[in-house]
Amino acid sequence: MIVVCYPVLLFYVTAFMTYNPFVRTDWLAQLLNILLLEAATMFLLAFCGSAVVALRILTGTALLVSLLNSYVLLFRGSPLVPWDLWSIQTAWSVAGRFRYVPNMQQIVCTLLLLTMFAGAGWLKWRMERTEWKKRVVTGLTAIFVICGITAAVQNEELASRLKLYPFLFTPTAMYERNGFCVTYLMDMQYLAIHRPEGYSVELAEQILSDAAQMDTQELTQRPTVIVMMDEAFSDPAVLGELQTDRDYMPFVHGLMQGSENTVSGYLSVSVKGGNTANTEFEFLTGNTMAFLPAGSIPYQQYIRREVPSLASQFEGLGYETCALHPYRASGWNRDKVYPLLGFSNFLSQEDFQGATGVRGYVDDASCVRKLMELYEKKEKNKPGFYFCVTMQNHSPYTDGYEALNGNISVEGANNRALEEYLTLLEASDAAFEDLVDYFREQEEPVLLVFFGDHQPADSVVAGIGQDPEQTGLRYEVPYVIWANYDIPEKTNVSTSANYLAAQICNYGGIPTSDYQQFLLWLSEKYPVISAQHTGEEASKDIQEYQILQYYFLFEKERGQK
Repeated sequence: MIVVCYPVLLFYVTAFMTYNPFVRTDWLAQLLNILLLEAATMFLLAFCGSAVVALRILTGTALLVSLLNSYVLLFRGSPLVPWDLWSIQTAWSVAGRFRYVPNMQQIVCTLLLLTMFAGAGWLKWRMERTEWKKRVVTGLTAIFVICGITAAVQNEELASRLKLYPFLFTPTAMYERNGFCVTYLMDMQYLAIHRPEGYSVELAEQILSDAAQMDTQELTQRPTVIVMMDEAFSDPAVLGELQTDRDYMPFVHGLMQGSENTVSGYLSVSVKGGNTANTEFEFLTGNTMAFLPAGSIPYQQYIRREVPSLASQFEGLGYETCALHPYRASGWNRDKVYPLLGFSNFLSQEDFQGATGVRGYVDDASCVRKLMELYEKKEKNKPGFYFCVTMQNHSPYTDGYEALNGNISVEGANNRALEEYLTLLEASDAAFEDLVDYFREQEEPVLLVFFGDHQPADSVVAGIGQDPEQTGLRYEVPYVIWANYDIPEKTNVSTSANYLAAQICNYGGIPTSDYQQFLLWLSEKYPVISAQHTGEEASKDIQEYQILQYYFLFEKERGQK
C-alpha cells in the first residue's frame, strides 16, 4: 500500500513546488500523471528488485527535475520542455550568472521530498531474482501503461476527450493545466523532424542550382523595406456579410481597390486565434508549417542555429536590419531567434518608453512613429530592412475598450468582442495610413508591406457567414505592398505567408536568392501553401519544396545561395 500511495504523494509535492494542482490541474490530468508515476515505480521495482532503491531513484529524479523546473520558470518564465535538451550547453554556460535563492514553496517541498527519500529506507519489500516471471510481467505492464498514455495524450482527438490543454504557445499554462509528466509527453511528439523521402544535400543543392537559372529579372532598385505584421489584423467580412455603422479599415480597403504602385489581396496563414510566431517564421524564412508537425512552434523548437531568412538576405545586400516588437523580448524566444535569422538589432518594449498605448499595450501609432524615427536615423542612401510585429490588437476583446469616436457597431449582432475588435482595426488602419503618407514625401525608394498574422478566436467572429470551424476563410488576412516608386499594380492576388517575402523582392526589383526563385516558380503552380493548403503532397514539386525546407532549416548555415 505504501508503494502504491507513494507516487500519489510524489505528484502533489512536486507540483506544489510551483503551483497548486488542485486549483490548476483537471482531475483527469491529475490521474494521468499519477498513473505515469505509478508505472515508473513498477518498472523501477521490476528492474532493480528493491522498493527502497526504486522509490529513492524516483524521488531523487523528481526532486532534481522539479527544482530545475522551478528555477527555469523563475528565470525564463516558462517550464522545462523536451527541446531544452538541445540547449544544455548554452544553459550551462550562463548558469553561473543567476542567483539561486529558494523561496518558501521550494524549501517546504524540498524538505518533504528529502523526508520521503529517507523514509523509503524503512520499506523491506523486494522482488527476488527467483521471481523473474513476476518481474518481467510487472516491467512489461509498466511499459504498456506508459506507452498507452503517451499514445493517448499525443492523439489530438483523445487529448480533447481527456480535457487536456493543447496550446504550445502558452507553455506555462499547458504545464499547470496538464501536469509536468503529461505535458512533457505531449511535447515529445514535436522533438524531431525526419528527413524527407529521397533527401540528400546534393539533391537540395541541385534543385537550387536549377532555380538559379530561372532568374531573369532586371534589378533596378535597392529600396528600404518596412514590414508591419499587425497583430490579429484581419477583415471579418471575408467570412460573410457584415453591416457596420462605418468602415473599420477605410484606408486599407481603398488601397486594395487598385491604388497606384500597390499590390494587394488576401494572404493565407497557417494559424488562427494565436501562434503569431508561426506566421513570422513562414514570412521571414520562406518555409511552411505544412511540412512541420501540427501544434509545433519553430521559434521554440527548431531554430537553434543560424537559419537563412529575409533578414540575412538583406544583411548580405548591405542593408541595416532591425526587428521591432513592443512587448517582452523573450516572447516566442524572439531575443534568441532574431539574431539567428540575421537581424542586427532588436527593439522590444524597453525601447518604447513614453509610447502611447491602448488597453495596456503599445499602440500601432507608436510603432509607426518608431519606424519613422529609425528611418530618419539611418545612414542616408543606405537602405534599411525594418520588421515590426505589433501588439495593439492582442486578445481578449472584452475589457470595455471605447475608441475616441466610439466603438464600431455591427447591425444585428450582439457581440461586444467583435465591436471592440473592429474598433481596434480602425486604429491600425489609421496608423498605417500615417506611415504611407509619411513615405509619400520621401525621396529615397521605400517599399511598405502590411499584413495580419492571423484572425481572432472563433468566439469573436461567431455568427458571421459559415461556421468558422469549417471554412478555410478563417485563415485569410488582407495584405498590402505599397511603394513610393513605380511597381506594377495588382489587386485580388491570393498568396500565402511563405511566398510573400519572395514576392516582395520580385515586385520591388530586389535581388532574390535561389530559394526565393524556386518559391516564385512554385507559386505559379501552387498559389497557396500552408498548414491548411498543402498542394498535391505526392507531386514532385511539393517534394522538392520539402527537401529544400529541410536543407535550409536543419542543415545549411545562414548565408543563402
